[in-house]
Amino acid sequence: MTSNSGSTALRDARRIVVKVGSSLVTNEGRGLDEAAIGEWCRQLAALVREGREVVMVSSGAIAEGMKRLGWRTRPHEINELQAAAAVGQMGLAQMYETKLRENEIGSAQVLLTHADLADRERYLNARSTLVTLLKLGVVPVINENDTVVNDEIKFGDNDTLGALVANLVEADALVILTDQKGLYTADPRKDPEAKFVHEAAAGDPALEAMAGGAGSSIGKGGMITKILAAKRAAGSGASTVIAWGREADALLRLARGESIGTLLVAQTAKHQARKRWMADHLQLRGAVVVDAGAAAKVRAEGKSLLPIGMTSVSGEFSRGDVIAVRDVDGVELARGLANYSSVEARLLCRKPSSEFERLLGYVAEPEMVHRDNMVLMPS
Repeated sequence: MTSNSGSTALRDARRIVVKVGSSLVTNEGRGLDEAAIGEWCRQLAALVREGREVVMVSSGAIAEGMKRLGWRTRPHEINELQAAAAVGQMGLAQMYETKLRENEIGSAQVLLTHADLADRERYLNARSTLVTLLKLGVVPVINENDTVVNDEIKFGDNDTLGALVANLVEADALVILTDQKGLYTADPRKDPEAKFVHEAAAGDPALEAMAGGAGSSIGKGGMITKILAAKRAAGSGASTVIAWGREADALLRLARGESIGTLLVAQTAKHQARKRWMADHLQLRGAVVVDAGAAAKVRAEGKSLLPIGMTSVSGEFSRGDVIAVRDVDGVELARGLANYSSVEARLLCRKPSSEFERLLGYVAEPEMVHRDNMVLMPS
């Protein structure tokens, strides 16, 4: 349904988010599947040793909590779901920590809510934490913080969470491991004429028509949530693979470029997606004016903008807002994501990074706008 570009989508991916569902993690609710988790962790460790950065988004806390509490059916009351998550999260985190440590890889538990990603400041803080962990060679194990969320702020399923995390860390690829081989044109359990979809364009409306409902009583998702997650991840340039979680060495084989499961190819490259989003901002909250030297480095050399080259700040903006970079004549050279608020930026004008901590009490980044978060405007 698309070109054969998919063969390189995972092979060339340097930053990968892997999402695994409850039915796989807990062996259909019978308790944490130590052997399966051990296999995934072995593969994650191998990818890290190859120089890749990997994030694991794992369901299973509520299902494991249900087992530990002796509950056979998933409760409906939010307080009981939260209690089950609190109980199960202990075992889930311990299992990943143990299995990754056996492979000599560090791990970190990260619990997120929708509010963490809806609030710009918390979004950036979560991103900074995850990116730092990845650079340290640590595998973050992420789950929704089910112990504190309510119906209004729940992600609803960890397929969506996986896609949001892929966007958060600007991943190259999202791998959704499930209890099915991938996507079919219809439910193969009901339609003998159903055909397997090896590759398609993420966001193709026809995919949603193919997807059925939830296939397990343990998890909340179904194939439709995976299709929608792939569409969401594609918005930031990440392609998605939906594959069977029991497939031998699935992650390693995908990383070698092997065709496994269903590949949903993002139609926009990762950096193009982000920069197009910045360029399309119609209303900017503020701007910084830079001297001739900084203007030359930004425009001609593609360098990041350092505060020492800034002469003034206009407008009121927060960290993470899109701002304009202008020269002394008011011409917009570029726009990008501010690493500091307007209040902080005014204090940092003409200052080297060595003075940031004295002026602000902390250091977020040495740049006002990093070149990876900047798009040059037409001259």
